[in-house]
Amino acid sequence: MKYIDEFRNAELTQKYATAIAQLVTCPWTIMEICGGQTHSIVKYGLDTLLPDKVTLIHGPGCPVCVTPTEAIDRAIAIAALPNVILCSFGDMLRVPGTEKDLLSVKAKGGDIRILYSPLDALKIARENPDREVVFFGVGFETTAPATAMTVYQAAQQQIPNFSLLVSHVLVPPAIEAILSAPNCQVQGFLLAGHVCTVMGYTQYEPIAQKYRVPLVVTGFEPVDILQGLYLCLKQLESGRATVENQYQRSVQKQGNVTAQTLIDRVFEPVARQWRGIGEIPASGLALRSPYQRYDAQLRFAEKLQQFTPSFPETKTPERCISGSILRGFKKPHDCPEFGKTCTPEHPLGAPMVSSEGACAAYYRYRDLSYATRDRTVSGGDGPGEQGKQGKQGEQGEQSSVTSYQQYTTNH
Repeated sequence: MKYIDEFRNAELTQKYATAIAQLVTCPWTIMEICGGQTHSIVKYGLDTLLPDKVTLIHGPGCPVCVTPTEAIDRAIAIAALPNVILCSFGDMLRVPGTEKDLLSVKAKGGDIRILYSPLDALKIARENPDREVVFFGVGFETTAPATAMTVYQAAQQQIPNFSLLVSHVLVPPAIEAILSAPNCQVQGFLLAGHVCTVMGYTQYEPIAQKYRVPLVVTGFEPVDILQGLYLCLKQLESGRATVENQYQRSVQKQGNVTAQTLIDRVFEPVARQWRGIGEIPASGLALRSPYQRYDAQLRFAEKLQQFTPSFPETKTPERCISGSILRGFKKPHDCPEFGKTCTPEHPLGAPMVSSEGACAAYYRYRDLSYATRDRTVSGGDGPGEQGKQGKQGEQGEQSSVTSYQQYTTNH
């Protein structure tokens, strides 16, 4: 399959759903790690196509959602300082800190600029040599190479007024934390395809062996996800526990070695707090010693103490269950505030803020009364609607069916 339409093909989607129903003989619980996968599942109603024996749990795969309150508070404190330009990805501006968010600082005159690439922060720093330019670096391994390149270029170009407030996190330690938690019910994982595009998937093999769980590298379109589920469930049904790669059009086993080398050159693993989860050892990135002069937390340490002396732990409103949602214990519709006092316009927790958050996905694509499975595909642009929009080209349709036959025959 080569074209995007094939990965959203309604007929092929239904065939995979049927194959899964025929395969499954006992209950299984699978977690999709990435928030992008969660959005596709909810948008296209993929969970409604699955048999009752298959339960999907939404994992903590939204980097915006798991950024801890203390990191937001530091960014807010730095952005409020005179002579500072804080640069950030746009979806970080509305993530709640202890008392406010970055958007409220911007509304009161703070110079906060939305960027699509961290390298743009270097351009801003060169254009404003008399001001401190801070980039708020957030994300999984997917965005870490660009942040690492920015710091590396700052050192090469000797840009003294640039610094990085880093809050990057790593996926494998989070999976281990989930599996080692008491009463963990997850029996298999769909791994994030874009993370594995950068990092490969060899680092997941010890996890599969240690915990005896299958892990399948999976893409983000409906057919991708159902293929990934089929492979994962086939392993579970046969008693196997290995790492498989559904997302072969993008992911190689070793990943992008150049990007990995750059990450390792600039960053080192450290313990990191995850919002709603707590501290996970070796799950974050920090600047190595040669680059620590660009560490905003060190550069503004004295002023951070002055403005926010203690950085209190997360003070999510008691009525918000975002922590349980991020850990996969609850679904958005389990929250009594969902769609009422908590909406994208007035979020109580981070999963309602981010474009990849589970709560935002449910709010956008699911009726507020949705509580039990509906056997119709939800969302106007889901597979059910796509089937009404006309057939694909004969060549694309044939390659889709061929791919389906190959998967069900060979796996």
